[in-house]
Amino acid sequence: MKKVLLAMLMVSLLVVPLFAQGQAEGATAAKPIVLRLADNQPDNYPTVVGDLEFARLVAERSNGRIKIEVYNNGQLGDEKSAIEQVQFGGIDFTRVSISPLSNFNPLLNALQMPYLYRDADHMWKVLNGEIGEYFLNSMTDHGFVGLVYYDSGARNFYNSVKPIYSVADLKGMKIRVQESSLMMGLVSALGAVPTPLPYGDVYSALQTNVIDGAENNWPSYDTSSHFEVAKFYSLDQHTRVPEMIVASKVTMDKLSAADQELIKQAARDSAPAQIKSWADFEKKSEAKVVAAGSKINAINNQAEFAAAMQPLYDSFLNAEGKEWVKKIQAVK
Repeated sequence: MKKVLLAMLMVSLLVVPLFAQGQAEGATAAKPIVLRLADNQPDNYPTVVGDLEFARLVAERSNGRIKIEVYNNGQLGDEKSAIEQVQFGGIDFTRVSISPLSNFNPLLNALQMPYLYRDADHMWKVLNGEIGEYFLNSMTDHGFVGLVYYDSGARNFYNSVKPIYSVADLKGMKIRVQESSLMMGLVSALGAVPTPLPYGDVYSALQTNVIDGAENNWPSYDTSSHFEVAKFYSLDQHTRVPEMIVASKVTMDKLSAADQELIKQAARDSAPAQIKSWADFEKKSEAKVVAAGSKINAINNQAEFAAAMQPLYDSFLNAEGKEWVKKIQAVK
Protein backbone atom coordinates (compact mmCIF):
# COMPACT_ATOMS: atom_id res chain seq x y z
CA MET A 1 0.00 0.00 0.00
CA LYS A 2 2.81 2.33 0.89
CA LYS A 3 4.40 1.61 -2.50
CA VAL A 4 1.14 2.49 -4.29
CA LEU A 5 0.78 5.76 -2.39
CA LEU A 6 4.41 6.63 -3.11
CA ALA A 7 3.92 5.96 -6.82
CA MET A 8 0.78 8.11 -6.92
CA LEU A 9 2.62 10.93 -5.16
CA MET A 10 5.48 10.80 -7.64
CA VAL A 11 3.07 10.91 -10.59
CA SER A 12 1.26 13.90 -9.11
CA LEU A 13 4.54 15.74 -8.63
CA LEU A 14 5.34 15.18 -12.30
CA VAL A 15 1.89 16.19 -13.55
CA VAL A 16 1.66 19.49 -11.64
CA PRO A 17 4.77 21.06 -13.25
CA LEU A 18 3.67 19.83 -16.68
CA PHE A 19 0.20 21.32 -16.14
CA ALA A 20 1.72 24.59 -14.96
CA GLN A 21 4.04 24.61 -17.96
CA GLY A 22 1.07 24.04 -20.27
CA GLN A 23 -0.78 26.92 -18.66
CA ALA A 24 2.25 29.19 -19.10
CA GLU A 25 2.64 28.20 -22.73
CA GLY A 26 -1.06 28.81 -23.32
CA ALA A 27 -0.82 32.24 -21.71
CA THR A 28 2.21 33.10 -23.85
CA ALA A 29 0.46 31.97 -27.02
CA ALA A 30 -2.58 34.10 -26.16
CA LYS A 31 -0.53 37.24 -25.58
CA PRO A 32 -1.15 39.64 -28.51
CA ILE A 33 1.52 41.21 -30.65
CA VAL A 34 1.42 44.89 -29.69
CA LEU A 35 2.64 47.40 -32.27
CA ARG A 36 2.81 51.21 -32.08
CA LEU A 37 1.73 53.79 -34.67
CA ALA A 38 2.78 57.45 -34.44
CA ASP A 39 0.78 60.41 -35.78
CA ASN A 40 1.42 64.09 -35.04
CA GLN A 41 -2.20 65.19 -35.47
CA PRO A 42 -4.88 65.68 -32.76
CA ASP A 43 -7.86 63.50 -31.89
CA ASN A 44 -10.59 63.30 -34.55
CA TYR A 45 -8.25 64.60 -37.28
CA PRO A 46 -8.91 62.66 -40.53
CA THR A 47 -5.54 60.92 -40.55
CA VAL A 48 -6.11 59.75 -36.98
CA VAL A 49 -9.55 58.48 -38.04
CA GLY A 50 -7.74 56.46 -40.69
CA ASP A 51 -5.13 55.22 -38.20
CA LEU A 52 -7.83 53.99 -35.85
CA GLU A 53 -9.71 52.26 -38.67
CA PHE A 54 -6.48 50.53 -39.69
CA ALA A 55 -5.91 49.39 -36.09
CA ARG A 56 -9.51 48.18 -35.81
CA LEU A 57 -9.30 46.14 -39.00
CA VAL A 58 -6.02 44.52 -37.96
CA ALA A 59 -7.42 43.55 -34.55
CA GLU A 60 -10.64 42.24 -36.08
CA ARG A 61 -8.99 40.21 -38.84
CA SER A 62 -6.32 38.76 -36.56
CA ASN A 63 -8.92 37.83 -33.92
CA GLY A 64 -7.06 40.03 -31.45
CA ARG A 65 -3.64 38.45 -32.05
CA ILE A 66 -2.25 41.73 -33.36
CA LYS A 67 -2.97 45.02 -31.63
CA ILE A 68 -1.93 48.40 -33.02
CA GLU A 69 -1.82 51.21 -30.48
CA VAL A 70 -2.22 54.69 -32.02
CA TYR A 71 -0.16 57.47 -30.42
CA ASN A 72 -1.30 60.73 -31.96
CA ASN A 73 -0.69 64.37 -31.00
CA GLY A 74 3.04 63.87 -31.48
CA GLN A 75 3.34 61.69 -28.37
CA LEU A 76 6.20 59.72 -29.95
CA GLY A 77 7.98 62.72 -31.47
CA ASP A 78 7.62 65.07 -34.43
CA GLU A 79 7.39 63.80 -38.01
CA LYS A 80 11.13 63.63 -38.63
CA SER A 81 11.80 61.85 -35.34
CA ALA A 82 8.97 59.37 -35.93
CA ILE A 83 10.27 58.54 -39.41
CA GLU A 84 13.77 57.94 -38.05
CA GLN A 85 12.44 55.71 -35.27
CA VAL A 86 10.39 53.67 -37.74
CA GLN A 87 13.42 53.27 -39.97
CA PHE A 88 15.42 51.50 -37.26
CA GLY A 89 12.45 49.72 -35.65
CA GLY A 90 11.94 51.87 -32.55
CA ILE A 91 8.37 52.56 -33.69
CA ASP A 92 6.43 50.12 -35.84
CA PHE A 93 4.35 52.49 -38.00
CA THR A 94 3.93 56.17 -38.65
CA ARG A 95 1.42 58.17 -40.63
CA VAL A 96 3.36 60.96 -42.23
CA SER A 97 3.27 63.44 -45.09
CA ILE A 98 5.44 62.31 -47.99
CA SER A 99 7.12 65.73 -47.88
CA PRO A 100 9.47 64.96 -44.94
CA LEU A 101 9.52 61.31 -46.05
CA SER A 102 11.13 62.43 -49.32
CA ASN A 103 14.29 63.26 -47.36
CA PHE A 104 14.65 59.50 -46.85
CA ASN A 105 13.46 58.52 -50.34
CA PRO A 106 14.06 61.38 -52.82
CA LEU A 107 12.09 59.57 -55.53
CA LEU A 108 8.94 60.65 -53.66
CA ASN A 109 9.54 64.19 -54.91
CA ALA A 110 7.95 63.05 -58.17
CA LEU A 111 4.62 62.63 -56.34
CA GLN A 112 4.58 66.06 -54.71
CA MET A 113 5.85 68.52 -57.29
CA PRO A 114 3.96 71.84 -57.27
CA TYR A 115 0.97 72.09 -59.61
CA LEU A 116 1.55 68.47 -60.68
CA TYR A 117 -2.05 67.24 -60.46
CA ARG A 118 -4.93 68.75 -62.38
CA ASP A 119 -7.28 68.08 -59.45
CA ALA A 120 -8.00 65.57 -56.69
CA ASP A 121 -9.48 63.01 -59.09
CA HIS A 122 -6.29 63.03 -61.14
CA MET A 123 -4.18 62.49 -58.02
CA TRP A 124 -6.23 59.49 -56.87
CA LYS A 125 -6.11 57.87 -60.31
CA VAL A 126 -2.33 58.08 -60.04
CA LEU A 127 -2.02 56.88 -56.45
CA ASN A 128 -4.52 54.03 -56.78
CA GLY A 129 -2.90 52.71 -59.95
CA GLU A 130 0.39 51.12 -60.92
CA ILE A 131 2.31 54.36 -60.38
CA GLY A 132 1.18 54.66 -56.77
CA GLU A 133 1.99 51.00 -56.12
CA TYR A 134 5.49 51.45 -57.51
CA PHE A 135 6.21 54.30 -55.12
CA LEU A 136 4.88 52.35 -52.12
CA ASN A 137 7.19 49.48 -53.04
CA SER A 138 10.13 51.86 -53.44
CA MET A 139 10.11 52.46 -49.69
CA THR A 140 11.61 49.02 -48.96
CA ASP A 141 15.01 50.17 -50.21
CA HIS A 142 15.07 52.73 -47.40
CA GLY A 143 14.04 50.62 -44.40
CA PHE A 144 10.27 51.07 -44.70
CA VAL A 145 7.26 49.23 -46.05
CA GLY A 146 4.81 51.58 -47.77
CA LEU A 147 1.26 50.56 -46.87
CA VAL A 148 -1.32 53.10 -48.04
CA TYR A 149 -1.92 56.68 -49.16
CA TYR A 150 -4.20 59.02 -47.23
CA ASP A 151 -5.74 62.29 -48.38
CA SER A 152 -4.43 65.65 -47.26
CA GLY A 153 -6.16 67.96 -49.71
CA ALA A 154 -4.48 70.94 -51.34
CA ARG A 155 -2.02 73.16 -49.51
CA ASN A 156 -2.40 76.94 -49.49
CA PHE A 157 -0.47 79.87 -48.05
CA TYR A 158 -1.69 81.73 -44.97
CA ASN A 159 -0.14 84.62 -43.09
CA SER A 160 -0.68 87.42 -40.59
CA VAL A 161 0.23 90.30 -42.93
CA LYS A 162 -1.93 90.48 -46.06
CA PRO A 163 -3.79 88.41 -48.66
CA ILE A 164 -1.67 86.79 -51.37
CA TYR A 165 -2.91 87.54 -54.88
CA SER A 166 0.31 87.34 -56.89
CA VAL A 167 3.84 85.99 -56.58
CA ALA A 168 5.02 89.51 -55.75
CA ASP A 169 2.90 89.51 -52.59
CA LEU A 170 5.04 86.72 -51.12
CA LYS A 171 8.35 88.51 -51.61
CA GLY A 172 10.38 88.67 -48.40
CA MET A 173 7.78 86.90 -46.24
CA LYS A 174 9.13 84.38 -43.72
CA ILE A 175 7.11 81.24 -44.41
CA ARG A 176 7.25 78.12 -42.27
CA VAL A 177 7.76 74.93 -44.26
CA GLN A 178 8.04 71.25 -43.41
CA GLU A 179 11.54 69.87 -43.06
CA SER A 180 11.75 69.14 -46.78
CA SER A 181 14.29 70.48 -49.25
CA LEU A 182 11.62 70.60 -51.96
CA MET A 183 9.28 72.73 -49.85
CA MET A 184 12.13 75.09 -49.00
CA GLY A 185 12.89 75.36 -52.71
CA LEU A 186 9.23 76.02 -53.52
CA VAL A 187 8.99 78.93 -51.10
CA SER A 188 12.33 80.35 -52.24
CA ALA A 189 11.21 80.20 -55.89
CA LEU A 190 8.27 82.43 -55.00
CA GLY A 191 10.55 85.03 -53.42
CA ALA A 192 9.72 84.24 -49.79
CA VAL A 193 12.08 83.10 -47.03
CA PRO A 194 11.60 79.41 -46.10
CA THR A 195 11.75 78.71 -42.38
CA PRO A 196 11.66 75.01 -41.43
CA LEU A 197 10.03 74.46 -38.05
CA PRO A 198 8.40 71.51 -36.27
CA TYR A 199 4.63 71.63 -36.67
CA GLY A 200 4.07 72.11 -32.94
CA ASP A 201 6.17 75.30 -32.91
CA VAL A 202 4.29 77.13 -35.66
CA TYR A 203 1.56 78.75 -33.55
CA SER A 204 3.98 80.48 -31.17
CA ALA A 205 6.25 81.46 -34.09
CA LEU A 206 3.29 83.16 -35.79
CA GLN A 207 2.17 84.74 -32.53
CA THR A 208 5.61 86.24 -31.84
CA ASN A 209 6.28 87.23 -35.48
CA VAL A 210 9.23 84.88 -35.80
CA ILE A 211 7.50 83.93 -39.05
CA ASP A 212 4.93 85.76 -41.15
CA GLY A 213 3.04 82.74 -42.38
CA ALA A 214 2.93 79.07 -43.26
CA GLU A 215 1.22 76.79 -45.75
CA ASN A 216 -1.15 73.91 -45.18
CA ASN A 217 -4.59 72.50 -45.89
CA TRP A 218 -7.96 73.55 -44.44
CA PRO A 219 -8.12 71.00 -41.59
CA SER A 220 -4.58 71.75 -40.40
CA TYR A 221 -5.18 75.51 -40.55
CA ASP A 222 -8.22 74.87 -38.36
CA THR A 223 -7.10 72.24 -35.83
CA SER A 224 -3.75 73.91 -35.20
CA SER A 225 -5.62 77.15 -34.40
CA HIS A 226 -3.25 78.97 -36.75
CA PHE A 227 -6.26 80.94 -38.03
CA GLU A 228 -6.22 82.76 -34.68
CA VAL A 229 -2.81 84.30 -35.42
CA ALA A 230 -2.73 84.28 -39.25
CA LYS A 231 -6.10 85.33 -40.65
CA PHE A 232 -5.26 85.60 -44.37
CA TYR A 233 -5.75 82.28 -46.21
CA SER A 234 -5.01 82.41 -49.95
CA LEU A 235 -6.16 79.60 -52.24
CA ASP A 236 -3.17 79.02 -54.50
CA GLN A 237 -3.29 75.20 -54.15
CA HIS A 238 0.45 74.92 -54.79
CA THR A 239 0.68 71.24 -53.90
CA ARG A 240 -1.36 68.15 -53.23
CA VAL A 241 0.92 66.14 -50.99
CA PRO A 242 -0.44 62.72 -50.05
CA GLU A 243 0.00 61.20 -46.63
CA MET A 244 1.39 57.69 -46.25
CA ILE A 245 1.39 55.05 -43.55
CA VAL A 246 4.76 53.35 -43.52
CA ALA A 247 5.77 50.33 -41.48
CA SER A 248 9.22 49.55 -40.20
CA LYS A 249 10.85 46.91 -42.37
CA VAL A 250 12.48 45.65 -39.16
CA THR A 251 9.02 45.04 -37.67
CA MET A 252 7.46 43.54 -40.78
CA ASP A 253 10.35 41.11 -41.30
CA LYS A 254 9.62 39.62 -37.86
CA LEU A 255 6.03 38.77 -38.82
CA SER A 256 4.79 35.79 -40.79
CA ALA A 257 4.00 36.29 -44.47
CA ALA A 258 0.30 35.86 -43.65
CA ASP A 259 0.39 38.55 -40.95
CA GLN A 260 2.30 40.91 -43.23
CA GLU A 261 -0.39 40.53 -45.89
CA LEU A 262 -3.14 40.98 -43.29
CA ILE A 263 -1.57 44.29 -42.22
CA LYS A 264 -1.09 45.49 -45.80
CA GLN A 265 -4.68 44.73 -46.75
CA ALA A 266 -6.07 46.31 -43.58
CA ALA A 267 -4.12 49.48 -44.34
CA ARG A 268 -5.51 49.61 -47.88
CA ASP A 269 -9.02 49.00 -46.61
CA SER A 270 -8.74 51.84 -44.07
CA ALA A 271 -8.34 54.46 -46.83
CA PRO A 272 -12.05 54.99 -47.68
CA ALA A 273 -12.85 55.93 -44.07
CA GLN A 274 -9.96 58.39 -44.01
CA ILE A 275 -10.85 59.96 -47.36
CA LYS A 276 -14.50 60.43 -46.36
CA SER A 277 -13.45 61.90 -43.04
CA TRP A 278 -11.15 64.29 -44.90
CA ALA A 279 -13.90 65.56 -47.21
CA ASP A 280 -16.27 66.11 -44.28
CA PHE A 281 -13.60 67.78 -42.17
CA GLU A 282 -12.56 70.18 -44.94
CA LYS A 283 -16.08 71.58 -45.17
CA LYS A 284 -16.36 71.99 -41.39
CA SER A 285 -12.92 73.61 -41.15
CA GLU A 286 -13.66 76.13 -43.88
CA ALA A 287 -16.94 77.13 -42.25
CA LYS A 288 -15.31 77.39 -38.82
CA VAL A 289 -12.39 79.64 -39.79
CA VAL A 290 -14.58 81.91 -41.93
CA ALA A 291 -16.97 82.33 -39.00
CA ALA A 292 -13.98 83.18 -36.80
CA GLY A 293 -12.96 86.02 -39.11
CA SER A 294 -10.39 84.51 -41.47
CA LYS A 295 -10.10 86.31 -44.81
CA ILE A 296 -10.21 83.86 -47.72
CA ASN A 297 -9.17 84.85 -51.23
CA ALA A 298 -8.43 83.28 -54.60
CA ILE A 299 -5.16 84.16 -56.32
CA ASN A 300 -5.20 86.20 -59.53
CA ASN A 301 -3.34 83.85 -61.85
CA GLN A 302 -2.34 80.30 -60.94
CA ALA A 303 -0.28 80.04 -64.15
CA GLU A 304 2.04 82.73 -62.76
CA PHE A 305 2.70 80.62 -59.66
CA ALA A 306 3.13 77.45 -61.73
CA ALA A 307 5.66 79.13 -64.04
CA ALA A 308 7.82 80.06 -61.05
CA MET A 309 8.01 76.37 -60.14
CA GLN A 310 9.68 75.16 -63.35
CA PRO A 311 13.25 75.44 -61.96
CA LEU A 312 12.25 73.01 -59.19
CA TYR A 313 11.38 70.35 -61.76
CA ASP A 314 14.91 70.69 -63.12
CA SER A 315 16.76 70.75 -59.80
CA PHE A 316 14.78 68.31 -57.64
CA LEU A 317 14.11 65.54 -60.14
CA ASN A 318 16.71 63.20 -61.58
CA ALA A 319 16.14 61.54 -64.95
CA GLU A 320 14.00 58.81 -63.38
CA GLY A 321 11.90 61.34 -61.48
CA LYS A 322 11.28 63.38 -64.62
CA GLU A 323 10.08 60.26 -66.43
CA TRP A 324 7.65 59.55 -63.60
CA VAL A 325 6.32 63.11 -63.77
CA LYS A 326 5.61 62.62 -67.48
CA LYS A 327 3.74 59.40 -66.69
CA ILE A 328 1.76 61.13 -63.93
CA GLN A 329 0.80 64.04 -66.17
CA ALA A 330 -0.29 61.58 -68.88
CA VAL A 331 -2.82 59.84 -66.62
CA LYS A 332 -6.34 60.74 -67.75
